[in-house]
Amino acid sequence: MDRELFSEQVQVERKLFTFELRENPRGRFLRVTEDVGGRRDTIIIPAVGLEGIAEAIARAHTASKVAGSPEAE
Repeated sequence: MDRELFSEQVQVERKLFTFELRENPRGRFLRVTEDVGGRRDTIIIPAVGLEGIAEAIARAHTASKVAGSPEAE
């Protein structure tokens, strides 16, 4: 059985993201669930990969800021 260590939700436009840090006998992991109008997709990230994922997200955030406002298509 999983044990929840942390949970937080973030609303982004019409999407609701749920971040759950959980633990089971095999180890710790982050479950990220995207809910869009009742349709859910989930990814599981082992805890040992969280630092790398956080760094990649930080780089993507920086690149987005450097790129400026999106151009109208």
